[in-house]
Amino acid sequence: MMAGMASEETRTATRNSVTVGEPRTTAPATRAWAARLVVAGIVLSALNLRPAITSLGALLKEVRDGLGMSGSVAGLLTSVPPLCFAVFGAAAPRLARRFGPAAVVCAGMVAIAGGLLIRPYAGSIGGFLAGSALALMGIAVSNVLMPVIVKRWFPDRVGSMTGLYSMALAAGTSVAAAVTVPLTDALGGGWQSGLAVWAALAAAAILPWLPLVRDPGPAPADRHPARQPLQEPQELHEQQAPQERPEPALRITRSRTAWALAVFFGLQATAAYITMGWMAQIFRDAGVPAGTAGLLLALTMVMGVPLAFVIPRLATRLPHQGPIVLALGVCGLAGYAGLYLAPAAGAWAWAVLLGVANCAFPLALTMVGMRARTGAGVAQLSAFAQSTGYLISIPGPLLVGVLYQSSGGWGLPIALMAALMLPQMAVGVLAGRDRTVEDEAAR
Repeated sequence: MMAGMASEETRTATRNSVTVGEPRTTAPATRAWAARLVVAGIVLSALNLRPAITSLGALLKEVRDGLGMSGSVAGLLTSVPPLCFAVFGAAAPRLARRFGPAAVVCAGMVAIAGGLLIRPYAGSIGGFLAGSALALMGIAVSNVLMPVIVKRWFPDRVGSMTGLYSMALAAGTSVAAAVTVPLTDALGGGWQSGLAVWAALAAAAILPWLPLVRDPGPAPADRHPARQPLQEPQELHEQQAPQERPEPALRITRSRTAWALAVFFGLQATAAYITMGWMAQIFRDAGVPAGTAGLLLALTMVMGVPLAFVIPRLATRLPHQGPIVLALGVCGLAGYAGLYLAPAAGAWAWAVLLGVANCAFPLALTMVGMRARTGAGVAQLSAFAQSTGYLISIPGPLLVGVLYQSSGGWGLPIALMAALMLPQMAVGVLAGRDRTVEDEAAR
């Protein structure tokens, strides 16, 4: 009888191993070691996803003077990030399927390091733009694949790992804005060295991914039975035999909510890139010292560290996210009014208000997950909202540069920023309604 029980236990364990897709040769210690590398890679990669942008914003005046760059060309430069995110980010899923997410993120960190090292010493506006595009290409693919890596390696800790990733991203954004000017002074005062120094941080982010380049990570169904939710047998069956039950394509463009969310994402991205590219210049033109202007930009960016945890949790507890959209929009309008009326006198207050308004980004990501029922729907809605949104955001920073150049001041650009906040609030309220894109597309 004992032999029979042992035999049955062995068969049960074998079935469980097959069910969750875990090879019997997998060493738990090796997998734990790899998971620690992934955590380090996620944190270091997230730290590198914004310094290429905010470090340039802190030194934009010096870069313009050094390269003979007009306000219109500077506006074009601040429009390059969303353009690269829309173009190169769309290719990230295809590259990940072919080479693996870890390999693509590793290549992305190499591109960031190379671009940041090349662009200050290119010697021309064209070379500077090319180096920036290379770095932004690496940021784009890494930005898209970070959630994929989190979901694959930590399926039972998506919330906490996403919070860690968001915190590191906000920290990298704010630190680059705060210390770029002091670092430039410490390195001799040349803007080239002040921008190039961030390549070292990107080079450090390459290291954790190197041992994982050939490791695809756990399969989507590689979860311990104790952690597998009992209410998901159908999902488990689909993971085991996707070729037998393919997920039908969702006609996402038929959904009004999808369009509202895409426009909301695009307008909040417009505000964010205008802020990262131009806010330090606005303060400097108002008489604020360069170092203080960098700290003000850092304060705006660092507001995303605590609020990235608070806003998503609050949003998921509300049936309609419209009130949060309106609250963030009111903060943005108040911040723009302050920049127009008294940019230097109330600089710290305006920086805080605009930092709160910029937290529409984690709200948009949260609503992506709430406006679709299935995993496939979330992926499709995320791709549609982000790619369409980044395309929408391209003209904004460029138009700000043109208005600044033609008017010789910041009155018209700030009026444009405030005007764009109104449709952002309207479409955000529409996107926050309690409905799903699957239902709307089916109609």
